[in-house]
Amino acid sequence: MAAGRCGPLLTALVAAWVAAAAAAEAGPEQAALPEERSRVRPMTASNWTLVMEGEWMLKFYAPWCPSCQQTDSEWETFAKNGDLLQISVGKVDVIQEPGLSGRFFVTTLPAFFHAKDGIFRRYRGPGIYEDLQNYILEKKWQSVEPLTGWKSPASLTMSGMAGLFSISGKIWHLHNYFTVTLGIPAWCSYVFFVLATLIFGLLMGLVLVVISECFYVPLPRHLSEHSEQNQESEEAHRAEQLQDAEEEKDDSNEEENKDSLVDDEEEKEDLGDEDEAEEEEEEDSLAPGVDEERNDTQDQGPLREAQEDLDAHETEEDVPEPPSSADTEVAEDTLRQRKSQHADKGP
Repeated sequence: MAAGRCGPLLTALVAAWVAAAAAAEAGPEQAALPEERSRVRPMTASNWTLVMEGEWMLKFYAPWCPSCQQTDSEWETFAKNGDLLQISVGKVDVIQEPGLSGRFFVTTLPAFFHAKDGIFRRYRGPGIYEDLQNYILEKKWQSVEPLTGWKSPASLTMSGMAGLFSISGKIWHLHNYFTVTLGIPAWCSYVFFVLATLIFGLLMGLVLVVISECFYVPLPRHLSEHSEQNQESEEAHRAEQLQDAEEEKDDSNEEENKDSLVDDEEEKEDLGDEDEAEEEEEEDSLAPGVDEERNDTQDQGPLREAQEDLDAHETEEDVPEPPSSADTEVAEDTLRQRKSQHADKGP
């Protein structure tokens, strides 16, 4: 009876042992299957330089991003066909690798980048397998402007940006440690960071002062005094030069004023001489006319005397009559005509 009962028990123990051995042998293989199935390679700050060689497609994501989660299956399918497309596929977790997100200056999630022999381009299409496959097969990346110059992830400016992003990521993790793990209020964490920033700035200033003191070689006392005297003498010499220049300017201005006054006087004298010459010419032109008038009056003298005698005789006989206005006007007209004729003949 006992032997009959032990038989099934032994067979059950043997079967359990065999199953455990089989499970132990199959355990590592089953654990390795998900890693083998996933052809997407995680990229970090230590191995990101692999994308500088060959052709790559990178995806920047965050675990909490819904859009990133929607494209995970499409990205895995695209990575499985990477051998056929002759392309490598990678992904970057921006939470764990803030430095890489700063190097590529990622501002939206998910973000896709194409790399070909160290030349990077931003892929702005949907993260669907068919679009990604056509982007590689049809070489649509050739029509996209590459990230060159300071925008290139391999440039010095983007390396500095990566350092800033990595520092900000560490500060963020430290803030979460204070507020979540330790349960410190958020304002206490902010006060801590403000004080730390001030202290760090003071320490950096002190370090710069110490470095400057170490490299600065003070001059001996007599040399310093001599240099001060030289500076004072140079300043005095400069002041004298300025005074001399101002005096020269004043002298030149005075000379110019004098020259202008002399020129004005000369011009006035020239104008006076011209006026005198014109007056002399007028007198010369009028002199012949006056002589002719005198001769005419001398010629008319006897005639006037005879006329006067006749007039006196008539007055004795008759009542004197005044000369008519018409005769006077005729006489004046004749005199004027003669004067004008002499004036025309004069010049």
